[in-house]
Amino acid sequence: MQCHFPFNSSRRLMFGAATLIALIYGLCSVVAGRAVASGARNEVFARGGGTTLIQGGTGAGGGFTPVLTTVTFHAERTGGSVTGAFDCLARAPAATSGPGSAQFTVNAMYVAGEITGATVQGEVATLTGTANVTGLGAGTDVPFNFAVRDGGPGATAVLTVSGLQFSEVLVEGSFEVPGHQDSRRH
Repeated sequence: MQCHFPFNSSRRLMFGAATLIALIYGLCSVVAGRAVASGARNEVFARGGGTTLIQGGTGAGGGFTPVLTTVTFHAERTGGSVTGAFDCLARAPAATSGPGSAQFTVNAMYVAGEITGATVQGEVATLTGTANVTGLGAGTDVPFNFAVRDGGPGATAVLTVSGLQFSEVLVEGSFEVPGHQDSRRH
């Protein structure tokens, strides 16, 4: 007497492979669920970049010379700490270019920093850390504060560094505060 199984060998192999895939998928889901539950996933506080115009330029003392900046930043929670980077290059027209020049060739200030703190309130993220600064307000390991409002052109930001404060308006680019729909403090 001969026994016949309802599955031939290729069907048994396919059934075994499907079972193995289901087990692996289930295991991955459990591991991923534990990572999310333990807070191991990254949470973005703020990111963005673009060109800004400093409101009031150099101010009355500098003859109201316009100042453009190129800014880029990102801040996120990785594990239990805030990490990120901040860069801002401020350029002004050379004095020899004459009043009203649109050639922003003078490096007025460069701030290159590491973000170590972040808070989010509404659509504003405040990023803090230390930076190396060249030009105006030069120094190393200088504390800075960058408060940025979510949005595209017209969005605002305020950089405070080396005892100086710069109010900026985004001309092109984008500032993102992804969690701003639910106000929270970190």
